[in-house]
Order: sequence, then C-alpha cells, then structure tokens
Amino acid sequence: MTGNLNGMEEDLYLGIKDLPIVSPHGHCDPGWFATDEPFPNPAELLVVPDHYVFRMLYSQGVPLSELGVGEEGRKKDPRAVFRTFAEHWHLFLGTPSRIWMNFVLHETLGVSEELSSRTADLIYDTISDKLTQTDFRPRALFDRFGIEVLATTDSALDSLAEHRKIRTSGWGGRVVPTFRPDGVLDGADPGFVQNLNKLAELTDCDLGSYDGYLNALRMRRAYFIQLGCTATDHGIERVQTEWLDDPDALYQRLRRREGTEQDARRFYGHMLIEMAQMSVDDGLTMQIHAGSKRNTNHAVMRDFGRDKGGDIPIAMDWVTGLEALLNRVGNSAELRIILFTLDESTYARELAPMAGHWPCLRIGPPWWFHDSPAGIARYFAQIVETAGYYNLAGFNDDTRAFLSIPARHDLWRRGVAIHLAEQVARGYFAPDSAEHLARLLAVDLAKQVYGLQS
Repeated sequence: MTGNLNGMEEDLYLGIKDLPIVSPHGHCDPGWFATDEPFPNPAELLVVPDHYVFRMLYSQGVPLSELGVGEEGRKKDPRAVFRTFAEHWHLFLGTPSRIWMNFVLHETLGVSEELSSRTADLIYDTISDKLTQTDFRPRALFDRFGIEVLATTDSALDSLAEHRKIRTSGWGGRVVPTFRPDGVLDGADPGFVQNLNKLAELTDCDLGSYDGYLNALRMRRAYFIQLGCTATDHGIERVQTEWLDDPDALYQRLRRREGTEQDARRFYGHMLIEMAQMSVDDGLTMQIHAGSKRNTNHAVMRDFGRDKGGDIPIAMDWVTGLEALLNRVGNSAELRIILFTLDESTYARELAPMAGHWPCLRIGPPWWFHDSPAGIARYFAQIVETAGYYNLAGFNDDTRAFLSIPARHDLWRRGVAIHLAEQVARGYFAPDSAEHLARLLAVDLAKQVYGLQS
C-alpha cells in the first residue's frame, strides 16, 4: 500500500499485520453497531462526512455544496457527489487520504477498477450493491476487520442509549464510550449555561455551587465507566492550566454569563486539573488534544457549520501550559495523560523530554495532518531517543470513517516495521527486540495505556 517492504521490514510487518485492531480513540457513531442497519449510499459513506476529502477539493475550488455538505448539499444526488469526487481523484496524489481510500476501495469493498471520472458510475454501483449485503453491515465489518475494541467519543451529556443497546443486544463486539466534557468545562462555549442546565437534569445535582458542579461531573464519569468507558478526552486550542484558590467565583460569573474570555480560559485551565485529579481517583486515562485553531474560515463556518476543513495547526507551549497540572498530580504513576499535538516542533523540544520525566505522561501517535508515512517517520525520529518506546501510547486511528480503520492501522504498522528495521540495521538493538517492540507499538501499548486489557 505504501511501497514494497524489503528484508527485515517485511518480516516485522508480516509479524504484526494481522494482529487484532485496538481502536482506543475515534469518532465512529455507536448507533451503527446498535442498529446494525446497512450503511447509506457511497457518497454519504465515503465523501460527505470526511473532512480530509472535502477540504482538499474545496482548496481547488470545488464548492462544498457539490460534495453533499450543508443544507443545499443534502439535496444533491449522491451519485453526482460521487462523480465530483472521482473527477478530482488526482488531487489526492501524495496524500494519506489516497492511501486510505485505495485500501477501502480495493481491500475492503472489493473494487477492481481504478477510480476516475470514467469509472465513477461503475464503482458507485459496485459499492451500492455491496452495501445491501449482510457481510457489509457494520457488525459484520467490525468482526471482519478484527477489531478487538473500539472507543467512541461522547459528550458528557450523552444518554449513551446506543451503548446500552449494544451491550444488551447479544452481539460480541466491544464498543465503549469516551467521556468528552468540553461542553460543560468551557465557559466560552455559547451553550455553556444551557449545558450546565442539562447536566443538572441528568444528575439531579444542584449546580448552584461549585461543589455541586464537581459532584455532577463525578456522577457522569461514573455513569460512563459503568458502560465500559476507560478514558476522557479534551480538545483545546492552547494548553493553559492554573490552580485557582477560589474557582467558585469564576464559576458563578460564567453561570451568569458575565465572565470574560480570560475568565473562561482560566476556569477551563483549572478544570483540566480537576479532571486529572478525578482520573487519579477513578482510573480514567486522560487525553489532551491541543494545537488546532478551529473554524478559521469564517464564511464556511457561517454557511456550513463546524468541522468543515478550516481547522489549522498552531504553535504550542506544553511546558508552561501543563506546569500547574503536572506539579499537582504529575508525579502519580497511577495517572495516565496522553498528549496529542499538531505542532511537530514540540516533539523533540518539549513532549519527549516531558514524557521522559513525568510518570503520568505518554505521547499519543501522529495526529490529524501528521497521520501519514512521512509523519510517522518524523514522529519516531524526534521522540524515541529521549522518551523511548514505553512512554508512547501506541496507535489510534481517530476517525469518523469506519471503513478506513484497517487502512490507517495498516499504514501505522508498515511505518513501525520500517522504523524498527532501520534501528536494527544501525545496530541499536537486536531483531528479537524489534519483534517485541513491533507488537507493543501495534497493539499492546494502546491496551495498556487506555486500560483496555480484556
């Protein structure tokens, strides 16, 4: 899929190629597995929800509405949307999106033709036919992909009804929720007060006091844990933590909608520490995804809403940003905090030295724009010398595109094999150590760090 492997690279890859898939962080819809209904048409499956796909086409002047995005886009004929995608397939040369999509088309969906404007209708019909077959329903694909466990990402206010339905369905697939509380931590969120009201309803807690607010959050975490949750997730623009002597004062201002942006940032920074302290108590692994300036294209945000390809990486300061949190709980060997960055300049300068010191820290795999062959190589080159391998968190695919999960894990496993073979060739360690590390990086680290052992 990414070129031929030679010698030891191939041996290492073949040793991990067919290992079970552990997908500890992603954005798949649990409803797919709760209902096991057939996936929709090829456009809605492969094009419309995939911001990797439509951001590239938008950059070349293709209107988002032509790709099925937005109110007008939803009126488009799905076949026409797929044709537009196929006509611009050449734009993805050199990108991981092309690698993933080729895998999905040829390996997962059994398409023999190469995608082009000439073959668009034929491929559309081939996929449409496959999607009507029992073997291509969500649960059957989950089993065929060899997924051992898949974690979704769920609002702290989610009822988790789909997860409850999965657990009582008799199906053996393991799908677990992840606790995403940003909407009830971020005072700058336009829906913050409304979200607090919903939190009060769900927990029957009095959120008029800060203590009541904390109790409500603990209750929601406990509810998620009952349904298999092992991790929390926090998506923030910049890392800024601060322990407040009087958090209730800021909390009350934000509840009254009187707080400033600075108030919201300070309160959120305090709450990240509170979340870490709760993780010490209840054992949930904490994930921090930082370094994305969201929705930078204001016109696209206005016309099409959030998460439509206008998110751009920004520079980070992890050392200063996490200082307050780490000096409060960072020496706990029982706590696990996984850091994900879009600022690769921090790999060797900050993240590797930090993970190489603080017992609680682990470094997440290459994220988003850097989940690519070159990005994986850069990641290992900049981190391993200082952090080693055992301070990494393995791999997660972080995808909304369920069919791309095997492709993404295959790309990572190839990258692991290439890296480890190079280390052996340089004489840094023996082949048996490389074989052990290959399995560790493919599966075992993710299970350990996320607490997903069977």
